[in-house]
Amino acid sequence: MASKPTSLPRRTPLTEFRVIRVCCKMGERAVIGKPPKFRGISKEVQELLEADMDEAPARRRAREAFKDVQLSIDFCLFKVPCDGLKMNESYEVNSRGVEIFSKSWLPGNCRPKAVVCYCHGYGDTCTFFGEGIARKLVSAGYGVFAMDYPGFGLSGGLHGYITSFDVLVDDVIEHFSKISENPEFLSLPRFLFGQSMGGAVALKVHLKQPNAWNGAILVAPMCKIADDVAPPWLLAQILIGVAKFLPRQKLVPQKDLAEMAFKELNKREMTAYNVIAYKDKPRLRTAVELLRTTQEIERRLEEVSLPLLILHGEADIVTDPSVSKALYEKARSLDKKLNLYKDAYHSLLEGEPDETIAQVFDDCISWLDERCGKTNGTNGI
Repeated sequence: MASKPTSLPRRTPLTEFRVIRVCCKMGERAVIGKPPKFRGISKEVQELLEADMDEAPARRRAREAFKDVQLSIDFCLFKVPCDGLKMNESYEVNSRGVEIFSKSWLPGNCRPKAVVCYCHGYGDTCTFFGEGIARKLVSAGYGVFAMDYPGFGLSGGLHGYITSFDVLVDDVIEHFSKISENPEFLSLPRFLFGQSMGGAVALKVHLKQPNAWNGAILVAPMCKIADDVAPPWLLAQILIGVAKFLPRQKLVPQKDLAEMAFKELNKREMTAYNVIAYKDKPRLRTAVELLRTTQEIERRLEEVSLPLLILHGEADIVTDPSVSKALYEKARSLDKKLNLYKDAYHSLLEGEPDETIAQVFDDCISWLDERCGKTNGTNGI
């Protein structure tokens, strides 16, 4: 059953993308789209962070040099005990010839209850905040698997560039299918866990593989881009036309997503440490693909049939919580639940007060535990 929603907040216009912001614990101001000056790191590391990140090798060098600093910040999920945690990072060239970065986290002293395949959000990576999310799920007994999409994080491809959302989803299916077919995990239940744009990825994976998954957790899923983020209709039509000729150009207006998505100021400022995240204006083709995908998903809500847990902040002005409510109402899943969090913003797992983050994870883990008790590894629909 859906929790009883309160009325959604009145949307108010936000100021345009701010050029300057203060970065936490650095004492310096940083120009948006450029890395801040971090205290306590060498000149060589700072130069790696300031390099052009359009191609994967530069992103990989920056992450390797900075990952210990990232995980040392004062963030609640990085404090989860990880004794015995088994982690593995790898690169593998997929069937399209793209080198894909992936990571797995497994309990060290027991068999996982289920396989959880994590789909990260727009511009993001399965490392950094994704690391904390995975550790929390593993602490509850789950095996977590994730990949960086082509063009994002540590995977190959032009940074932040989506040529086709369907092709991206096919890449995700190819990678996660190999995990599901591994004899070690073949008998385990399989769940999708999608956050923001990753929620759209998870839904598209399900629509292409309607009987392959035991359920999905969708955190602030990108079923529709909120009006405060989407460009006006006329501008959108102009951008769609220009994208045919300049698909890679960064011309789409954008507001400060960290400001819009993270409620807690100190956690918002931690996003500066996500040094390989894509933080520039969206590329034209990418923006068109995201718009088309959300329009398609909104049309196909009634086709969703797998067990669902949908989690959304009522004050989210990045992805529209009203469409999560529509997904809950229209999906033909027999097993579905909607949790709306009063006054919460978009980044439920990273940007809220610690107690809210803990509550959201408790809701996720309780839901997984209940479904793992109901299934023996076959499809849970």
